[in-house]
Amino acid sequence: MNLLPVLPITIPLAGAVLCMLLRKNIAVQKAITLVTSFTILLVSLVIMAQTKDGTIAVMHVGSWQAPFGITLAIDMLSSVMLVLVGLLAVGVSWYACFDLDPTRMKFGFFPLMLILLMGVNGAFVTGDLFNLYVWFEVLLTASFILLALGGERPQLEGSVKYVALNLLSSALFLAGVGILYGMAGTLNMAQLAEVVQQGERGGLVTMVAVMFMMAFGIKCGMFPLYFWLPASYPTPPAAVTALFSGLLTKVGVYSLIRVFTLIFSTEPEFLHGLILAGAGLTMVSGVLAAAAQYEMRKILAVHIVSQIGYIVMGLGLFTKLALTGTIVYLIHVIIVKTNLFLVAGAVKRIKGSYDLNKLGGLYKEKPGLSILFIISAMSLAGVPPLSGFFAKLTLIIAGLRTESWLIVGTALGVSLLTLYSMTKIWSYVFWKPAPEPLPDLNPMPQNKWLMFLMPMIAFTVITVAIGVYAGAIFDYADVAAGQLMNPQGYIDAVLGGGR
Repeated sequence: MNLLPVLPITIPLAGAVLCMLLRKNIAVQKAITLVTSFTILLVSLVIMAQTKDGTIAVMHVGSWQAPFGITLAIDMLSSVMLVLVGLLAVGVSWYACFDLDPTRMKFGFFPLMLILLMGVNGAFVTGDLFNLYVWFEVLLTASFILLALGGERPQLEGSVKYVALNLLSSALFLAGVGILYGMAGTLNMAQLAEVVQQGERGGLVTMVAVMFMMAFGIKCGMFPLYFWLPASYPTPPAAVTALFSGLLTKVGVYSLIRVFTLIFSTEPEFLHGLILAGAGLTMVSGVLAAAAQYEMRKILAVHIVSQIGYIVMGLGLFTKLALTGTIVYLIHVIIVKTNLFLVAGAVKRIKGSYDLNKLGGLYKEKPGLSILFIISAMSLAGVPPLSGFFAKLTLIIAGLRTESWLIVGTALGVSLLTLYSMTKIWSYVFWKPAPEPLPDLNPMPQNKWLMFLMPMIAFTVITVAIGVYAGAIFDYADVAAGQLMNPQGYIDAVLGGGR
């Protein structure tokens, strides 16, 4: 049990090292990445099975007890995030093996992807704020290289914006870490929670909390500093964009949830009120920007912003039901957004364009791909009985129970505009006839095409299954939300006799 928390970090690290040692053999790198991804998923499922009853898996690296050593801790929220990382790793690596060009494979896509996964998993399992910063820097470095891999001009322009804003975020994060350490003498999150709960430095704590809110808000794409996201995410290949959309912003959201339920939960009216206001503005600005776009991948990229607003809405409401909705929404949107970007990449592979005005008629040419898109698109819009409906419904009910009428109205209006954007893509790309005949650029034979579609089929099935088995998923999320609302169990598990 004590070794489990380190495995999500060491497994992708080992895979990345093997890929770099065998960098001249692309076929072997593909095999290593696929095996590593499946292993990450299996280990994550084992961890989830061990923690589903509320147990918190804790590892003190080097047997140094908290708060003096490095602590890894996995609760129910961490474990479900690890499983989602495993699912995305398998799906995206499989997709990349068929879709990515040989040049990017040659220049290190597979080891970089595994290093990125290591950084993401490290952020999900760490119990220490400084190590959370370190893992952010690991995934930032890997993601920057992946974003620029290929050296095309739009990629480089997007990379500059991506790095500039994320460096600002990292500077705010590091400054907040330094102030907290000077104030509390520790960066162990469990011990910080105890120190902050004593309330001896209320004003200073509030200032640091706002710094963390800004730092993580930039990383997850919240209003107003989200413009790096639509400028950078549509520029790399579909496999890279799908990986980014499913994971990178969600690490920022996870960090917000972890910090503002464990450490900065002493002033919920002010701090969580700020988060709720930011959630509403993020929803509206993201969905309006998406509605104005006429490029398939840009629409999907800007919609990441509006969906972040829904996730953060639950944290802003700060009730058990709202956090339950947030966890379910995280599960839903990670799967759905990844799938939509993979489908968009398939459209580009077939017709050579993401421009809605140049596309059309794919419903007749590729009916299977059309079905995969429409199911995920309607789920994103919240159409019943798909996964997005139940997640949004839970957040709406939570908002009604707290009489937060403005955010409820905002969430409903944004959902309608999301439906508009998704039906616009459907109408232009799949339903209407193409304005001029476009050549079929897909050279794959039918059997290879079906293999290429496998990740999209799997993610679509998972999306439907989340709706069908919503009760079991909500039961899990409810217990996980209970852990977040009552963090004493986490504190006791981490500190133990180290107080």
